[in-house]
Amino acid sequence: MARARTRKSRLDRLAQLQSLVAGALDQNPFQRARLEKAGCAAVPSSLEEFAARFPLTLKSELSEDQRRHPPFGTNFSLPLEQFRRIHQTSSTTGSPLRWLDTEESWQWMVESWTLVLRAAEVAAGERVLFAFSFGPFLGFWVGFDAAQRLGCAPVAAGGMDSRSRVNAIFDFQVTTLCCTPTYALRLGETVGSSGLDPVQSPVRRIIVAGETGGSVPAVRARIESLWQGARVFDHYGMTEVGPVTFQCTARDDAVHVLDERFLVEVIDPRTQASLDLAREAHGELVLTPLCRAGQPVLRYRTGDRVHSLARARCACGRTTLMLQGGILARADDMVVVRGVNLFPSAVDEVVRSIPGVVEYRVEISEKTAMTEVNVDIESDGSRPDQALAQELEAAFRRAFSLRIPVRVVPPQTLPRFELKARRWVKVAG
Repeated sequence: MARARTRKSRLDRLAQLQSLVAGALDQNPFQRARLEKAGCAAVPSSLEEFAARFPLTLKSELSEDQRRHPPFGTNFSLPLEQFRRIHQTSSTTGSPLRWLDTEESWQWMVESWTLVLRAAEVAAGERVLFAFSFGPFLGFWVGFDAAQRLGCAPVAAGGMDSRSRVNAIFDFQVTTLCCTPTYALRLGETVGSSGLDPVQSPVRRIIVAGETGGSVPAVRARIESLWQGARVFDHYGMTEVGPVTFQCTARDDAVHVLDERFLVEVIDPRTQASLDLAREAHGELVLTPLCRAGQPVLRYRTGDRVHSLARARCACGRTTLMLQGGILARADDMVVVRGVNLFPSAVDEVVRSIPGVVEYRVEISEKTAMTEVNVDIESDGSRPDQALAQELEAAFRRAFSLRIPVRVVPPQTLPRFELKARRWVKVAG
C-alpha cells in the first residue's frame, strides 16, 4: 500500500512538472530562452531527467531579467492581467525581486500555510497575531489568509510599536504569535519592561520565520523562557517559492518539508550535483514549486544550506523529508576567519547561550587581506560588563578555536529589528 501511494505521488508530481515546463516552453520568454540554450526544449520524461539535465535557476538571473525588462521582467507563462497579487522580496541580499501571483497560485500557498498552522496545532476560533508591518514583501501575508481559512481570528499588528503589540496580545488573549525569532525575543523583553507578568501571557505557541534561529537550541530556549508556557515552531519559506517547511512536533531540532508540493533537491554547492536524499545529505537546498505556474521557477537555488535526514518514518508519524536544524545558514553568509568557517547561526547559538546578553552585532573587517571579526553586545545589567564580555569570548574560543574580541556597549546602542535581523556588518579595515 505504501509503495503504491509513493508511486502515485511520483506520477502526480511528474504530471504537474510536465505541465509546468510545457507552459514555460510555450508561453514564457525568460524560461524558453534559457531552457533551449541548455538543450532542454521538451518536457522531461521523468523526475530524474529533470534533476540531471535541466539548468538550475539563480536569483541573479531573475534580478537581471527584471532590470532589463522593468518592473516585472519576462518570467511569465500567463498574461499579466491574470495576476492578482504583487509582492517583493525583503532585499536582504541585493535588489528586491518583484513577484506576482494568480488567484490559483495564491490559494495554493495559503493551503500550504494552513498545513503549517495545523502542524503547530492551531485550532479554529483562536486569535493569531502577525507582528510585521504588512509591507510589499510577502512576509506573513500568506499566513494571515491561512489563519482566516482555518477559522481563526487573525490580528494585523502592522503600524503598532512593540509595546502596543504586547498590549494587544494580552488584551485580545492572543494564543499564537507569528514573527521572526529576533522579534519574538524583542517582544518577550517588552513584556517584562511593560510591567506585565509573563506567566499570565495567553500565548501558547510562537511560529517564527524569516531568518535562522527557530531551530537553534539556544535561541529557542531564550524565546521560550521569555514567553513562559509557549512553544516555538520554526517555519521556512521564500517569496520566490512560497511556504516550504513546518516544525516537527516530535523533535525541536528538525522541520518537515512540504515535499508533496515541491520537487526538492539538495545539491553539492561546488559541483552542483544532486545528492541522494535516501541518505543524510549536507548541501544547498534547490526547489521547484509545482503549482505556481504563472511565474515559475525551475530548480531554484535558494542559497540556503541544509542537513537533510535519510527518509524514514518520523516519531511524529510523517514520512516527509526532514531538515535537521532547519536552515543552517545562507551559503553567501559564511565568513572565513583564519581558516575557520563562521556561520551566523553558529555565532547566534553561542551568544544566546550566555545569560545577560540583550542584543549583539558582529563587525567584519579585513586588515592586510585577513578577515577579522569583533562582537558588540548590550547587557541587561545583571552582571558586570567585563565578566560578561570575558565569558562570551571564552565561549567563542571553545566553539570555534578563535579569539573574537567582545565589547559591551551602552543600552539601546544597537539597532532592533522587526523582520530579518542585519546583525553582521562590514566595516572599514
